[in-house]
Amino acid sequence: MGKIVGAFAASHSPGITGWPERAEDAPREAIQKAFRDAREMLDRLRPDAIVAVSVEHFTNFNFGNLPAFAITTADSYLGPATAEMGEFLKIEPHEYPGNGALGRHIYEYAISSEFDPALVEGGMVFDENFTVPLKHLDPESKYPLVPIIVNGVNPPWPTAKRCYEFGEMIRAAVEAQTEVERVVVLATGGLSHWVGLPESGQVNVEFDRDFIARIESGDPEQLKSYSPQEIDAAGNGAHEVRTWIAAAGALGAPLSVLAYEPVPEWLTGTAVAAGEPRSS
Repeated sequence: MGKIVGAFAASHSPGITGWPERAEDAPREAIQKAFRDAREMLDRLRPDAIVAVSVEHFTNFNFGNLPAFAITTADSYLGPATAEMGEFLKIEPHEYPGNGALGRHIYEYAISSEFDPALVEGGMVFDENFTVPLKHLDPESKYPLVPIIVNGVNPPWPTAKRCYEFGEMIRAAVEAQTEVERVVVLATGGLSHWVGLPESGQVNVEFDRDFIARIESGDPEQLKSYSPQEIDAAGNGAHEVRTWIAAAGALGAPLSVLAYEPVPEWLTGTAVAAGEPRSS
């Protein structure tokens, strides 16, 4: 039987890798240290696979096909998607290993649990969604991935409650299989930011700190009660926090925020978090 042995969450602003030097020294160093600490913890947990939950910035989907949830089942993934994107992010395009069997199992378990995610059997490519955090957390791309997409880019979004329950479903799916023993969940996105709007570059520190308090509380109701209007106050990009909420559901325990910095130079309230399951 498999087990979720840890969860991580991180912002994925292109600036984190593409133009880190634009941030002031103190916040840049705090975020980089948090990523180093998270990487050490990840390696200590020795995962057989990472279930990586993020959003999709119209690199694969579009307004004509934008699922609330999508589960992938390929054995490898290209990221960044193009050489030009790689130059922009300062990440060399390469193949990331996948665990297609685990992805297929989670998809089938989701269907039997009355979730209706889209199935992506091949062709998924990454943008900053996965490549930016993984450059810090798994620079050698040694851990097989099951990428999962949550719509956090355009309404109507899945509710915060549904995202938390989706995370709980991931945990149950992992526990119901024997393909792998040790699984880590990685959520990426957020926190407050505006994309393609005049407010781009602003950071809503009040929202970010409230969200951090909720994610660290371990109280599911504090996360499930978010309304789209509450999240909107922190920008259209803040809807990516649904991935963090899903990770909290998968872990079933609080996440500790290792660092939070409002970094307007990266256009984002930037944070890194980690957690382990409660002792039985």
